[in-house]
Amino acid sequence: GKHVVCEKPCAPNRADLEEMLEACRRHGVQFIDGVMFMHSQRLGRMRQVLDDPETIGSIRRITSAFTFCAPPDFFTDNIRARSALEPHGCLGDLGWYCIRLSLWAVRWHMPYAVVGRILAQSDRPQSPTPVVTEFSGELLFQDGASAGFYCSFLAQNEEWAHVSGTKGCLHVEDFVVPFSGRETAFQVHNHQFLKSGCEFKMAPHETLFTVDEHSHGHATAQESNLFREFSSQVRSGRLNDEWPDFALKTQIVMDACLDSARRNSCVTSLD
Repeated sequence: GKHVVCEKPCAPNRADLEEMLEACRRHGVQFIDGVMFMHSQRLGRMRQVLDDPETIGSIRRITSAFTFCAPPDFFTDNIRARSALEPHGCLGDLGWYCIRLSLWAVRWHMPYAVVGRILAQSDRPQSPTPVVTEFSGELLFQDGASAGFYCSFLAQNEEWAHVSGTKGCLHVEDFVVPFSGRETAFQVHNHQFLKSGCEFKMAPHETLFTVDEHSHGHATAQESNLFREFSSQVRSGRLNDEWPDFALKTQIVMDACLDSARRNSCVTSLD
């Protein structure tokens, strides 16, 4: 079997990715994009918690942020600061992860509409068009759930996600690259608001979930699991249609967010 692990974002646009995926299918090549957190054991534990109707309940809102404050030479030397090489800027480099997590949380249901907003951009001589350096997006789903994300080359390191439900919320502080250590973690909050006469009390209730997997550079780390999945697919001799579908859905939403932003943040329909 032939396989390819593709860096993200996978393509300059949806049409190009669809052409790539069709070529892979035609030639029996397995396509997987290199989103490492998709292969973490923590993500599987998060799925179990989200699927427990008594812990989180129905998902209403997903929020996430992935940022890093790039040094000055990043904007002159790095390919991500050149629109000819990375037409999506920080949306492609960072927002891809936020969109992916949002789609994963709602079990791959596509939003019916999105809104994107370019918050900042860099106009450099070596870049044919301005590079998106700060971006926010909104995803709207048919069941009433929504997702919002923020990505930036201008803010200090953040990579958190929050899933709000009718009975509780799940928070992970490091969903892209886990904090250094021998285990990964996330929290579930089921706080209670108590009222008695004129007395108001917010009673905290937090549960910490930990998973026995190293953050990086170890056989249990998520990047190791990615290539373990890769080799397992090679040995199976079969194609897995889920991985290219995950990538295409992420690409479609990302493209729609950027299209909305370039049209003065008009709502872009995906129906």
